[in-house]
Amino acid sequence: SPPDMLLHPGPMQRLNRSAQHLLSRPCPAAVRHASSCAHPANELHHHRGPTVPQAAPPGSSIPSSGQAQQTQSGSGTSADLVYSGPSSPSPKKVNLRTLRNKYKKGEPITMVTAYDYPSAVHVNEAGIDILLVGDSVAMVVHGHDTTLPITIEEMLVHCRAVTRGARQSFLVGDMPFGSYETGARDAVKSAVRMLKEGGMDAVKIEGGSPARVEAARAIVEAGGACMGHVGLTPQSVSAIGGFRPQAQVAEEALAVLAQAQALERAGCFALVLECVPAPIAAAITASVGIPTIGIGAGPACSGQVLVYHDLLGMMSHPHHAKVTPKFCKQYAHVGALIQSALQDYRDEVTSGQFPSAAFSTYRIPAPEMETFVQELRQKGLNAAAEAAGETAQRLAQ
Repeated sequence: SPPDMLLHPGPMQRLNRSAQHLLSRPCPAAVRHASSCAHPANELHHHRGPTVPQAAPPGSSIPSSGQAQQTQSGSGTSADLVYSGPSSPSPKKVNLRTLRNKYKKGEPITMVTAYDYPSAVHVNEAGIDILLVGDSVAMVVHGHDTTLPITIEEMLVHCRAVTRGARQSFLVGDMPFGSYETGARDAVKSAVRMLKEGGMDAVKIEGGSPARVEAARAIVEAGGACMGHVGLTPQSVSAIGGFRPQAQVAEEALAVLAQAQALERAGCFALVLECVPAPIAAAITASVGIPTIGIGAGPACSGQVLVYHDLLGMMSHPHHAKVTPKFCKQYAHVGALIQSALQDYRDEVTSGQFPSAAFSTYRIPAPEMETFVQELRQKGLNAAAEAAGETAQRLAQ
């Protein structure tokens, strides 16, 4: 296994002492493997000790375990193995130690919010450090006006899809509204589901009130990695009166800073700072010992995050085309290309240009075609015979 993916025996609670200790521990996938709950995509190849060879069932083509061992020790090639156990993760898999090392070196951390398998593949291939499965999926994918309607069951579907697409990025799942506000016990239950059922490496909660801080602390003490989120917290849109920037007066700025410090003390390994003035984000970053990930928070944060659809210039929802956040830089105009391609497809289908012979790839041999047409005529299906013959001639031209 990679040298920075260490297994720690014993209760997971030993790993949760402070924010610094949390950052230096291995990723939750490795911890879950130690407790026999690893997700297959992140599971370490673990030696289970000697086993007694088992005979294969009569008539089976599957070799016995003894034969498999002989095959493994014989040619030494993996191609000869029928089963070699869980595959090891990529050496490039990002974990909490990776993030801690980047933070210590002052290297910016990259994070993208994405929601499904195709986007996760792109994010992963781009070498993005962290992939956040955000509750903003409620707006971006499901078409809601806020993030509030999304449920944990829906979030788990998106988490599992992302897990299958991103094998190297560190995966963080947003805890949706209603999944942790009712108490620390419910917060832990929801976090466990995100880690075990969703395949996430960590979870994220919004807000820095005493109740949210306690929820974060409970998650960490239960053995989960937790990211905090202060500034604009979209789940509180009803209370704050809309999606408005925060910390624009000194009193608010000091309160956001205090929340960030409280979340660090609770054991959060990183913090999202959303829609706060750049100087305030700089002060918070300098006041905590864990990475800060900015979104509309200026250049002084430890890293940056943008939504996949926003940075690509998608147009599948008015949120993208009309109210894309001012802080979002569009690195492409994919939405315009998609719209143009769909219109071209519509036009070619309408005009009969598609599908042409080049895209009608399946053929029937000429003798078989003649037999088919003759059989149709004998059955009195003359219109069908004419249609088949004319189509064959057109495609042959």
